[in-house]
Amino acid sequence: MESLEKQLICPICLEMFSKPVVILPCQHNLCRKCASNPYLSTRSGSTVTSGGRFRCPSCRHEVVLDRHGVYGLQRNLLVENIIDMYKQGSTSSGGEQFYKPVPEVKLAQPTCGDHKEEKINIYCVTCSIPTCSLCKVFGAHKDCQVAPLNDIFNQQKAELTDCVSLLVGNNERIQAVISQLDETCRAVEENGRRQKSKVCETLDHLFALLEEKKGEMTVRINSEQEEKLDYIRSLTKRYSEHLESTAKLLETAIQTMDESEMAVFLQVRRHSLKYKIVEGTNTSHLDKLQRGYENMDHFSTKVDHQRRALSHMEFIKSRYLVG
Repeated sequence: MESLEKQLICPICLEMFSKPVVILPCQHNLCRKCASNPYLSTRSGSTVTSGGRFRCPSCRHEVVLDRHGVYGLQRNLLVENIIDMYKQGSTSSGGEQFYKPVPEVKLAQPTCGDHKEEKINIYCVTCSIPTCSLCKVFGAHKDCQVAPLNDIFNQQKAELTDCVSLLVGNNERIQAVISQLDETCRAVEENGRRQKSKVCETLDHLFALLEEKKGEMTVRINSEQEEKLDYIRSLTKRYSEHLESTAKLLETAIQTMDESEMAVFLQVRRHSLKYKIVEGTNTSHLDKLQRGYENMDHFSTKVDHQRRALSHMEFIKSRYLVG
């Protein structure tokens, strides 16, 4: 019982916990009224009941409170239930040092099943069953080992108390594991958000580089395209002017050939007209496009290496493995 009592003592008031009992992040417990003690205030002067921080009186771990103060700390219902059970047990065994005694309701002592008039007052150790004195003297337990009922009661009560104490310690360790898992869960979520942001930032940078390179290469293509188109347009204009000149010359020659009067026909300066016709058929002074001038294949790109690099893009292998 003493080991359990020690675990139910508040490290501030040094008395048994009074409800509500709050559990700190370090898994130690305090009475809420003790946790609200103004002497636990921060160095800045704000009290723990309205947010701030203080150190656990058991392990000196710093406890940071939210805006709800100590009322934001989780209640330890398990410890509160154990306190209730302990008080009930202490009442039946005479322990009244930590609380106001509850009026005891005396129950009728059970009687022996074989001897209706005899009350159960001893315990058969051999058969592990309570019985009466007549059963030991004359009855079914006369050859068994017996012990006073009170001794066995105190012994088994102490054993159960030790088991409860062990369970309390085990539950506190489990609660610590759960708190650590919750903290790890929050860390995983935060780290996941941070890494996704980094990946998006890296890929956005690659997209920006590709857009920039696309703009540069498109400008070069447009420049040569306009240069070639301007040259072709100038050639078209020169050929069109030459064609217009020869068309007029052709019209003059046809009109001359339609003249039926020989004298009039012969009066025409045929040599000059003939010379102009011959000159009109000469296009050597006009530039000609080279074969494949329209081709723009020299602006082709080869990105197989870059495509393979992008398709094989992967995260850097970490030494931390899941599982």
